[in-house]
Amino acid sequence: MALLPSRVKYRKTQRGNRGGNATSANKLDFGEYGLQVLERGWLKNNQIEACRVAITRFLKRKGKVFIRVFPHKPVTARPPETRMGKGKGSPEFWVAVILPGHMLFEISGVNEATARDACRLAANKLGFRTRFVTRAISH
Repeated sequence: MALLPSRVKYRKTQRGNRGGNATSANKLDFGEYGLQVLERGWLKNNQIEACRVAITRFLKRKGKVFIRVFPHKPVTARPPETRMGKGKGSPEFWVAVILPGHMLFEISGVNEATARDACRLAANKLGFRTRFVTRAISH
């Protein structure tokens, strides 16, 4: 299941601005426990899917998992061994722009130890520093 938008207004986008901290999706809104990112960058669609699989497999169909990120941004790449010029490359993959403080995943319906282990497995699939948050410290 590849995460990508069903349709977009523009096929190719510029790289954009990655400054600042997350102002939305930076608190627990749906679950009791969450995985919050502490660095900035791009999160690829296959990384999000790998985290989702790791969490759901560990929870064994108990609890509920909320995915708080979606890859809206296309990233283009040129074919290998291509000379300069001839325009922008075609979209290769999709990314979600991640700012510090963004909540990536939320979990509810399980105890804290289980949620902590599930988030640890997901964090190992990411190239970002993350932290485990609970309802008590997120507000």
